[in-house]
Amino acid sequence: MATTSLKFETGSGPIETMNILSLNPGSSSLKFGLFSLDDTGNPTPLIRGSLEQLGSPSANLTTTDGTGKASSSDVGPVKLSEAVKHAVDECRQHGTISAVGCRVVHGGNAFSHPTVVDQATLATIKSLAPLHNARDVESIEAARKVLGEISIVAVFDTAFHQTLPKIASTYALPRELIESHHLRRFGFHGISYQYVSERLRSINGHNFEKLVICHLGNGASVCAVRNGQSIDTSMGMTPLEGLVMGTRSGDVDPGLILYLEREAHIHMRELDKMLNSASGLLGLSGLSGDVRELEQAAKDGNRDAKLAIDVFVYRVAKYIGAYAVALQGLSAIAFSGGIGEHSATIRQRVCDMLRFLGVAVSQDYRGSQPIPGVTRMDQYGPVTVWVVKTDEEAQIAKETRSAILGSALQ
Repeated sequence: MATTSLKFETGSGPIETMNILSLNPGSSSLKFGLFSLDDTGNPTPLIRGSLEQLGSPSANLTTTDGTGKASSSDVGPVKLSEAVKHAVDECRQHGTISAVGCRVVHGGNAFSHPTVVDQATLATIKSLAPLHNARDVESIEAARKVLGEISIVAVFDTAFHQTLPKIASTYALPRELIESHHLRRFGFHGISYQYVSERLRSINGHNFEKLVICHLGNGASVCAVRNGQSIDTSMGMTPLEGLVMGTRSGDVDPGLILYLEREAHIHMRELDKMLNSASGLLGLSGLSGDVRELEQAAKDGNRDAKLAIDVFVYRVAKYIGAYAVALQGLSAIAFSGGIGEHSATIRQRVCDMLRFLGVAVSQDYRGSQPIPGVTRMDQYGPVTVWVVKTDEEAQIAKETRSAILGSALQ
């Protein structure tokens, strides 16, 4: 890592205690938060917020401060760079910003840890995955423009999966092609997986040696975690591999893609768009990529909606079973993400398919909450089942502080 001059806003206090602005850009949204981190690295939210429907006639800004007071307002049509300025303005009302941490989707082989951003770092991020990293780069550049020479840290969604063994990360392609194009399975959702793993491992008296985490949302994946380290995950070189998702196909026979190009005369660019934006739950149901809408439609007798949910559940359960093999056993399962946290039906159905592994959870079971945001859902069987409210923004803040302290010691 290149040595970087660390700069903070005036009045930020000692480097050991700092306020970190976390930026988490999405395809049409920006989540953010300002966190106060003490000398142990524990993050306390001063304000959280999100700007939704970016690029539409009017974006919606919602915030919740540290006391729980919430507010919502329309801010008109804004681009991502303008959304970053709104986030900075909101956060400055609740504390000085010491440094910024920004989620970056793809770190490739170049970044295995959060990294303080300089010109060389930013250039590498741009070159790694122009499609996936474009909005992250835009967020970093916007933060730099608004905040000046403040320290900014890139926190990579792929970094948690750098521990994948070669048997899990290697594609069975010609060796010279793999080496010349740096092909491998990278995995994603790593910031969320690290947060959930650390959250669970902080609970005393439970075995999380062989843990499977299911991050289920519009983008969905599963990760096998042994003693806090990722050993396999369902997404690959891109976020398209693995589970059925809101609009992504997940696993598809590569021969099927070749067939569609050859016989249906669908151009690769169209296939790319179809697989990423018109497939998954949306493609199967012909109705929606939102599980909430599909669950209601299935109740109302829509067979396509029912099939979409059935395929989604089956794929999740199948991956958990496969990862029980990868882990050579199973200690615990955790659900997170919008679907994982809020759909009791999906959790119940997945767990019912895994009863042969000792997984048992009651639909009406409320469990216990050993720490805020974590609920135990199993019936005290050999495999514990948990629902964890993930917090990528808090994890970004923690990783940012660690990166800055590490650079300061170099």
